[in-house]
Amino acid sequence: MIKTENLRKEFGDLVALNDLSLDIAEGEFFAFLGPNAAGKTTTIKLLIGLLKPTKGTAYVCGYNIQKDYVEAKKHISYIPDFPFLYEKLTAREFLHFVCDLYPEQEMKNRKTVIDDLLLKFNLNEHQNHLIEHYSHGMRQKLVFAASLIHDPKVMIIDEPMVGLDPHSTRVVKDILKEKSKQGVTIFLSTHTLSVAEELADRIGIIDHGKLIAIGTLDELRKSSGEGGRLEDVFLRLTEEEGS
Repeated sequence: MIKTENLRKEFGDLVALNDLSLDIAEGEFFAFLGPNAAGKTTTIKLLIGLLKPTKGTAYVCGYNIQKDYVEAKKHISYIPDFPFLYEKLTAREFLHFVCDLYPEQEMKNRKTVIDDLLLKFNLNEHQNHLIEHYSHGMRQKLVFAASLIHDPKVMIIDEPMVGLDPHSTRVVKDILKEKSKQGVTIFLSTHTLSVAEELADRIGIIDHGKLIAIGTLDELRKSSGEGGRLEDVFLRLTEEEGS
């Protein structure tokens, strides 16, 4: 569902991403880890078409994100770490606005869908309040709700748990696990290693723009020589890369 071939991005003399090749299957929960400035956000922006690669190609659901971006984006949900929302709308108005972006999907049951999402993310009590009064955590939950409106086949998520309280974090984890079981491909970038350890089928680790390791947690343990938590594995692999 997500495939990259020798994806590379340069900003002048800086190589932000160095020949990244990935093949992520339908329904796979893939965690993408790395230190700060490793290339994670650059990769995400290339996958969703916000950046053009210096070379290489990215495919989502079989569509070239640069050439067939309209078709590709019909199947993608993108959840940024700091979401942009229309502050003068209420939560319900915003979700109706998102429904209007997908007219070909005939959102005939939109009220039921919206009611369910507001309830699921515990926003129903605040649904008629302006977004400008929302906390960061509430905004994050609203973005998650909006991301599910069109039944995406691929969810690309950057730091999903920022600003969420423990209950909301559990709700988001459960929804992501459920979507993955239903065949939705999850691409999750996070610094919260415990989330990746708990949820991911496979993990990719990037450092200095280069993919340095990929595999299941057990496979990464073997390659790193660390038998413990993902945190220990991650630190060993990134330390080796930097040495």
